[in-house]
Amino acid sequence: MEQLECHLSVMRLVLRNGPIGIMRLTEELGQPHYRIRYSLRVLEQLQYVRTTPAGAIATSKAYDMFENFDVNLGDLIGRLATLRQDKPISKS
Repeated sequence: MEQLECHLSVMRLVLRNGPIGIMRLTEELGQPHYRIRYSLRVLEQLQYVRTTPAGAIATSKAYDMFENFDVNLGDLIGRLATLRQDKPISKS
């Protein structure tokens, strides 16, 4: 969960301040640079950010994701509630 929070925080800062470099992201978020670098790599693989010589910039996919964040979060909460209602399988 902590890593997901880091990914979302990085993406939010890139959306607001891009292009933004890893050093500034590290300073703004107070996270170790290796964690920020990992989040950037994951976000780039998922096509939410692109790296440029000036720093990371958000893609249209990132803007779309944040525009629909509340709806997507609501769907996820509903799915998790359904999973929670299922009874665990007992050991025999």
